[in-house]
Amino acid sequence: MSVTGLPFDDFRALLRDLPGPSTAALVAARERDKQLTKPPGALGRLEEIAMWLAAWSGRAPAVNRPLVAIFAGNHGVTKHGITPFPPSVTQQMVENFAAGGAAINQICVTHDLGLKIFDLALDYPTGDITCEPALSERDCAATMAFGMEAIAGGTDLLCIGEMGIGNTTIAAAINLALYGGEAEDWVGPGTGSEGDVLARKVAAVKQAVAFHSEHLSDPLEVLRRLGGREIAAMAGAILAARMEKIPVLIDGYVATAAASILKAANSSALDHCLIGHVSGEPGHLRAIERLGKTPLLALGMRLGEGTGAALAAGIVKAAAACHTGMATFEQAGVSNKTHE
Repeated sequence: MSVTGLPFDDFRALLRDLPGPSTAALVAARERDKQLTKPPGALGRLEEIAMWLAAWSGRAPAVNRPLVAIFAGNHGVTKHGITPFPPSVTQQMVENFAAGGAAINQICVTHDLGLKIFDLALDYPTGDITCEPALSERDCAATMAFGMEAIAGGTDLLCIGEMGIGNTTIAAAINLALYGGEAEDWVGPGTGSEGDVLARKVAAVKQAVAFHSEHLSDPLEVLRRLGGREIAAMAGAILAARMEKIPVLIDGYVATAAASILKAANSSALDHCLIGHVSGEPGHLRAIERLGKTPLLALGMRLGEGTGAALAAGIVKAAAACHTGMATFEQAGVSNKTHE
């Protein structure tokens, strides 16, 4: 990345000086909202979403080119038997996405969302986090930069998702490192871990955080030591969206862990993001609460793939359409409330 300095230096600089919301666009959206044919606040959170879109896109609320970006990576920690599925399933699911056979494909078709899949060196799992860093600083920074390219084709709403056997173990380790508590607070079933498999998952998370404990005060070190390529790429994509004034919907437990890295580095880093849903993974709601956010949906899903964010995109599209498409009281010839 940098000609001089360490690979993370560029990202530290970006995180120190993040662009803020557009006050002018927000004021204009609020003024229009007052004139729409409805009682003030009658659309509830849809109105809040419209204002959020205006503030972080810098224009009237609109969603014309929504994109779901799925990042796929494999993890060395799976050698400890922390999941009932082999790492080869990651590649098989990527192929299923490409063939249109996954849940995310159906949701994207339903809500007219674009879909991009990013295969992140699936033949080369990250390091085993229980005894070594997942990535070198150079590789982590390069993967973040790769994730930033997800928006290169243009979008006005980015939905972040992932695929990676073992990555709920990674997410649990990141949350334990960032927030503390016990490993059991953050470890859940993931792809169906139970019994001895779940016990090995808890043990791996404990061992990983203990092994790296002297280096976890820096969020980017948490990312490279305990994370994975899909985690790094999602963090990069969220950061790039902020720089380019693109609102973001974050998916489930793993995507939220990636977002939490950025929040830990800069408390305002996720102001342009909403959480699409709270998943059935037990630690997800706890993580969302640490971010100070309220999810749009609670459907008990824990699939990943960006499915929760993609479903929430339908709500965001509806919020934008209501704001821009509804008639004003004057246009509709409807009497507004009496002013005394």
